[in-house]
Amino acid sequence: MNESETAIKKFQKELNAGTAALILLGVLDQAREPMYGYQIAKHIERATGDLPVMKHGALYPVLRSLENSGLLESKVEPSVSSPPRRYYTITDAGRVTLGEWSRIWHRTKTFVENTLKGKDDE
Repeated sequence: MNESETAIKKFQKELNAGTAALILLGVLDQAREPMYGYQIAKHIERATGDLPVMKHGALYPVLRSLENSGLLESKVEPSVSSPPRRYYTITDAGRVTLGEWSRIWHRTKTFVENTLKGKDDE
């Protein structure tokens, strides 16, 4: 891998790490029912196509962190065909936080886009 490819990979990893919690809160906010980790990962995969947003293994620490912060709740349910599954739902505090983080995201996105286009912060 050359230096440019390494830099691109590093940038993508850092970008993914910075947006993972926001994405997970958004997915669970829009979910009609509780979702388990693999189900969330497949949903993100379908929505992003070939854009490498989040590896499956990276998903679980973020889910645990969001739960420890009170932004998600989980419940373990038995499964007939596999080990028990942990289902996640967003809490009221998670919805409030999602709204705040979404506003921050949109301001940041606008600033970055304007910077890349050569415009002053408007």
